[in-house]
Amino acid sequence: MKRPSIKDIATLAGVSVATVSYVLNKKEGQRISEETRKKIFNIAETINYTPNKIAKSLKTNTTKLLGLIVADISNEFYSHMARNLEDKALKLGYTLIIGSSDENAEKFKKLTELFSQQQVDGMIVAPVAGSEKTLENLINNKYPIVTIDRYLKEVEIAGITINNQEIAETTTHLLLKKDFSTIIYIGYKTELPHLLDRQYGFEKAVRSSEKPVEVQYILVGLDNIAKEVHLQLEMMLGKTPANAALYFSSNKLAVAGLSYIVKNNIKVPEQVSVVAFDETDAYDLFPTEITYIQQPIEEMAEEAIKLLDEQISNYTATGKRVTLSAKLVPKASLK
Repeated sequence: MKRPSIKDIATLAGVSVATVSYVLNKKEGQRISEETRKKIFNIAETINYTPNKIAKSLKTNTTKLLGLIVADISNEFYSHMARNLEDKALKLGYTLIIGSSDENAEKFKKLTELFSQQQVDGMIVAPVAGSEKTLENLINNKYPIVTIDRYLKEVEIAGITINNQEIAETTTHLLLKKDFSTIIYIGYKTELPHLLDRQYGFEKAVRSSEKPVEVQYILVGLDNIAKEVHLQLEMMLGKTPANAALYFSSNKLAVAGLSYIVKNNIKVPEQVSVVAFDETDAYDLFPTEITYIQQPIEEMAEEAIKLLDEQISNYTATGKRVTLSAKLVPKASLK
């Protein structure tokens, strides 16, 4: 069956193809009566006309497609981010294609190549360790690209991040004021700057404190997170006084730690206080409301789409880095 075309609409409406094109593409400045506009839209709807995106992309040199590469789409932070980006992109007429790199530099590279083959107009990416060369190639080819949540120190690129070090430092100062005998920082063995910024903020606050407090670290790899967190918490909490605070530097680490706490009937905040970076619906399953650091996901998505759209319009791969502010949301888990 033949696909309905603009020419078919023009014939049925008794107007030129150019007139139909002006009306359907909602172009201004043409003296076309409201009656004719309504007639064209009604005919288009009646014959089930849909624009030929391939033909349109060849004509305008755009596809109105955007690529999004996140580290792990199963992580609620990234799934919420993807949904917000999708909503913001749609308002500007873009469709989002999503891929997950699984923290693998080679997979990250292959996804950028796949999206390039799909002729996306630009990409929003959460870069992984070792992806510097891939990003530099995209920049050299003037490919519109914006990083989100993360950045790489070696690559000058437009991006959206938050004040990781500042909010971590502020949160740690709050813990230090609470007179805990021990504060345990749970983080990652990583080279990713945004995660290191969280650790640096914690350490900066500890160094500047005049109060005597024991500080311990649990740093785990990206594999077997729950197992590593459980093992180390078992060793530390077994010989740590009850007056302790656990500071988890991501929601994934927090969920692993909370499962250990539930399993061992540890009372929060009576025995151990808990603070976590990022929120997750999994916290709702815990009997005590969890204090967490909230990232401005909607604002991050809006700024990222805006930055990328500007690059696409100017055919560049340059732009500014925007830093937004996260905030601490106090709940019952912190006494």
